[in-house]
Formats: sequence, C-alpha cells, structure tokens
Amino acid sequence: VINPQQFDVMVMPNLYGILVSNLAAGLVGGAGVVPSKSYGENIAVFEPGARHTWMEMKGMYVANPSAMVLSGAFMLKHLQLHEAGDVLIKAVKRVINRGEVRSRDLGGSCTTREMTRAFLAELDAIHS
Repeated sequence: VINPQQFDVMVMPNLYGILVSNLAAGLVGGAGVVPSKSYGENIAVFEPGARHTWMEMKGMYVANPSAMVLSGAFMLKHLQLHEAGDVLIKAVKRVINRGEVRSRDLGGSCTTREMTRAFLAELDAIHS
C-alpha cells in the first residue's frame, strides 16, 4: 500500500483480487473512477474495477458512473474504435478535472444522472 508502483502484475485468487483492487481504487480516487479490463483466450470483459462497494446506496442513484463509462471506452478501443474510445476518455477526464459536477465519492452532491449528462454535454462540446 505504501509503495504500490513496485508491482507490475499481481496474480492471486479472486477474493484477494477484489480486496486489492478495492484498496487500489481508494488510492487513486475511489471505486467510482476505476475502470478495468480482463482478457481471456476468447473473451474480454470491461467493467468497473472495484466491486461490492457502497452497497447501502443501492437504488439512491448517487453512484459515480465514471468507471462504467471508462470501461465502455476501453471496450470501444478493444473493438478497434480507438477514436471513439479516446474521445469518451477525454470527456470523462475533462468533467472530473473541471470539478464543477462531482458525485458524492468525489466530494460533490450530483446524482448518477447529472454526472452522465455532464459527460454527454462534454462529448457534444468536443464534437462542436
């Protein structure tokens, strides 16, 4: 935890992988901003990188959608739609860095829908 950059790859059973990925997510901004990509021989899975977090907020629509949107961007890039994936990543980064629209995990009060709308507005701005 003190020196995470010392690791390039960590191989472990699923239970420990969940613990380590959730811990790592906390180091870089929280579960809501960490996407993941997993590759098998004939399959690829793109999903938020932290799991089983903040379950008490289920149904309140306050989850940060950034990790899911960024996972979608990774999927687009995997499908050779690099430009679309890059633009999506750029939009998410701009919204987060601007700090005007922030979900609870980033110190704000915006809902999932408000964050998503901010990403869509930024995509429109990029394409204008």
